[in-house]
Amino acid sequence: QVQLKESGGGLVQAGGSLQLSCSASGRTYSSYATGWFRQAPGKEREFVAAISWSSGDTNYGDSVKGRVTIFRSDAENTVYLLMNNLRPEDTAVYYCAAHLDPTGRLATTNSYEYNYWGQGTQVTVSS
Repeated sequence: QVQLKESGGGLVQAGGSLQLSCSASGRTYSSYATGWFRQAPGKEREFVAAISWSSGDTNYGDSVKGRVTIFRSDAENTVYLLMNNLRPEDTAVYYCAAHLDPTGRLATTNSYEYNYWGQGTQVTVSS
């Protein structure tokens, strides 16, 4: 089992940047595919980005493609989400999630595939 904790959220002006962190504890995090999702008030949870644990494969949601980068540090047991050129519509609670992946190649976009979730961190972008 792995426990996830997000950090790095906050208030930023439109056009600014934030880097979110997802720190893992418990079992070896390097065997887990990791994703970021977000949920704004009154909206469904939305896929943001995902990264495999071995092959380096990544996937990005259409609404953030070109503005965010997901990367991981297995030495630090942490996955990061760097977000640039933030927009007011990026305002949401951001969650990281993980699932065990024996292949090491999955960068899963479907939230139902994930079985470990953090508590979330709020990102607010002002116009």
